[in-house]
Amino acid sequence: MAVPRRVHVVLFVYITVILTAVAVHAQRDTCGAELNTFLPAPFNSSALLCKSVWNSFILRYSKLKSEDNITSIVLSAPYSSGWVGIGFSNDGKMVGSSAMVGWIDNQGRAYIKQYYLSNQTSSGVKVDEGKLLTTDVPSAAVLYGDNIYLVFQVKFPLHIARQTPNKFHLTEHDDKTTLSFDFSSGDSVSTYYPYQLKRNHGAFAIFGWGVLVPLGAIAARYLRHKDPLWYYLHVLVQFLGYIIGFAGVVSGIALYNRTHSNFTTHRSLGISVLALGSLQVIAFFLHPNNDSQVRKCWNQYHHWLGRICIFLAAINIVLGIELSDTNISWKVIYGAIISVMIISTTFLEVMMCTKLPKEGTCNGRLQMPTHHPNS
Repeated sequence: MAVPRRVHVVLFVYITVILTAVAVHAQRDTCGAELNTFLPAPFNSSALLCKSVWNSFILRYSKLKSEDNITSIVLSAPYSSGWVGIGFSNDGKMVGSSAMVGWIDNQGRAYIKQYYLSNQTSSGVKVDEGKLLTTDVPSAAVLYGDNIYLVFQVKFPLHIARQTPNKFHLTEHDDKTTLSFDFSSGDSVSTYYPYQLKRNHGAFAIFGWGVLVPLGAIAARYLRHKDPLWYYLHVLVQFLGYIIGFAGVVSGIALYNRTHSNFTTHRSLGISVLALGSLQVIAFFLHPNNDSQVRKCWNQYHHWLGRICIFLAAINIVLGIELSDTNISWKVIYGAIISVMIISTTFLEVMMCTKLPKEGTCNGRLQMPTHHPNS
């Protein structure tokens, strides 16, 4: 029976592992340290391989063997309070992973529990419901000196898909990382998951495609009585939104090259939004004069391409936030942005159609500034 070659440690490419911890500052453990004086049997540090995997985390482990697929794991990290965990997932993400978490309570009692992380809410972190197959060897959390040691054994199937916890409820972690680790050979990929790149991708996309581009369209529709102010605002804000949105696409491509995430729909929508936005930029440089025979066709082309672009961008932003496993604040922020825009647009539409009917603004026609027909 074949042993899975790669474990993602969410410590990333067949098995995945997540390391999370409350930030502390203490004396570090080292691979050369002797642990046999305090490790419970049958864990023997001298028989374990050792790697420094992230910050002050030290991972000791035994190689997987094809006959049983069992590995012994000793994870150490500096500790003063809170909790430390190592999670295993199929795709390198925290949500959907099973984690071994250890901590020391206020009375000095050590705990180690397995959790299933079904989502990022407190109720979604389920104690004693993880999918890791442990052995009959008892798991343990040991506090020795300035470090905590999580000690356990895991049996992998053929296919592997810092406040003290109160009643086994975990507080949110302060930091985390993901890397790919091969328990069969001991090889690890030292490229950590690019969380900052993912945040940059989301921020650029939301601010560019989700905020500035719609604001530019709003200026064009509801400020046309302020000629030529509406035109310059429209062009300036739209170009700025396109540039920032383009930066979001570039960071998204870089993120894909690092993680190879299989988010086909999100990636396809992003490419479509970029294509539509680029066509709008081209249309600006090729727009006909106001008295041109093709001006009416150009208006319809410009209007509807812009609306489709904004609509698809909004859908893709929501999809991206859902796929990214980010915390609830991203959903709240973008939900607030969408709500404000919908309410404001509805109010402005009503005002435009009821207060300014004589100016013909309610029909939605878009004209260039009358005193700059060729600008």
